[in-house]
Formats: sequence, structure tokens, C-alpha cells
Amino acid sequence: MNLNKLKKINPLIVLTMIASLFSAGTSAFEQTQEKSLSATNETQAANTVRVFIDKKNPYLMIETVAGKTFKRFANEQQLIRANPNRLKNIVREELMPYINYKYSAFKVIGKHLKKTKAQERKDFVPVFREYLVTSYAQVFTLYDNQPVEFAPAKKFSDKKIVAVNTRVIMQGRDDIDVSFKVRKNRKTDEWKAFDMIAEGVSLLDSKQAELSSIIRQKGLPYVTELLKKKSERDIVFKTASVNNKAD
Repeated sequence: MNLNKLKKINPLIVLTMIASLFSAGTSAFEQTQEKSLSATNETQAANTVRVFIDKKNPYLMIETVAGKTFKRFANEQQLIRANPNRLKNIVREELMPYINYKYSAFKVIGKHLKKTKAQERKDFVPVFREYLVTSYAQVFTLYDNQPVEFAPAKKFSDKKIVAVNTRVIMQGRDDIDVSFKVRKNRKTDEWKAFDMIAEGVSLLDSKQAELSSIIRQKGLPYVTELLKKKSERDIVFKTASVNNKAD
């Protein structure tokens, strides 16, 4: 694969995480299940194909994970439309192994970290992980086969954190610049994503700003319960009649 040229991947954008939490009942899925059985079996068979993920190359890792994830979205559109919460499973299986959610969780706690107890942090991390799963899955309802361009890779052998820059090509609208922050584990030399910046807006910075005062006033356990409730929300496909606000 030649990383010295801009490349386009179809479908959608890699890890378009930076929106916020915005159900379809299971009856539609049940009605569709029998009719879609053959297609489902083919999809599941396709998803069992192993794809090598080079976790020691942050640029190749993001690009490969993106292609694998959005191929599933494309193949499973019918089932996803019938049961949008299926997106959560795809996010857990395809994306979360490459997200350093513990590091992200601690970054969100920020300056309050030393004031929290070990058990409070232990309880917060898995809840924050599920919150990310729901957040990412909701954003992926925007999937509409948009292509994404990857900027050329840069040298990273002496880096601990790199930004993988991409551009989402939007038809009839301005393109969206997205940068994925990726961090190297010093023990394993493997990279994982921990933040995303879209049009200059950092996911972690925005969440830290949102939650910092709540942690200070009501404590980390309160925020843990708050995010737990948000993570349990159903995934919803937006319509023109629904005006979802950022959470």
C-alpha cells in the first residue's frame, strides 16, 4: 500500500466519533430476520475473515481498521436499519480493541484525578468505555458511503503521539477535516487511538470541559452513574423532523 499519496476509502469516515448522543423496536428485526437469513449468513461468513492489523504502525492501523469496520456497516445495512443497536456490537468488536479508552477516561477526569479513589476510577473506566461505544455508534448512523482521504504518513519512530489526518468528502457541502490522535504504549510499542479532532474540536477536551465542574461539585461516582444512563440509550436514526441536540 502506498502511503505517499492521498488515498480514498469507500465507505464513510474512519471512526467519526465527534458527535454526541443524540429506537427502533425489535419487532421490525424479527419480521426481517427470516427473510434476510441467507444474506445474514453470508455477512457473518464475510466478517469471520481475519484482517491483519499492524498495531505498530499508527497510520496503517487507522486505515485498516476503518476499512474493516465500514465494510461491515455496508454489508449489514439492512439489519442495522431494522435494529440500530446492532451498531453498538460492531463498534465493540471492530473499534474498541484499538481505542485506549482507559487513557481517555483518565484524561477526562483530568485535574481531579488525585482527588478520586482507586475504586472510583476502577468503576468509571468501563462505564466510560460503554459511553464511547454508544457515542460512536450514534455517529455511525450518519453512514452514507462518503469517501475519506488519508494524508501521507509521516515518520513516527521517535514519536509517542501522532495525528493521523483525514478528510471526509461531502457531496454538496464543505469537506470535513478530521485528525485522530494515536498514542504508543511504551511497553509493547503498539499504538491505540485516544482522541479525535474534527474541524478543530477535540472530543476529549469537550468532554473534559463538560464534566469537570460536575466531578468537582458532585464527585466521580455521580458522573459514572450519569454516563451509565447515557450509554444505555438506544441508537436512533435521525429524521428531518427530529432536532437532536449535542449531549
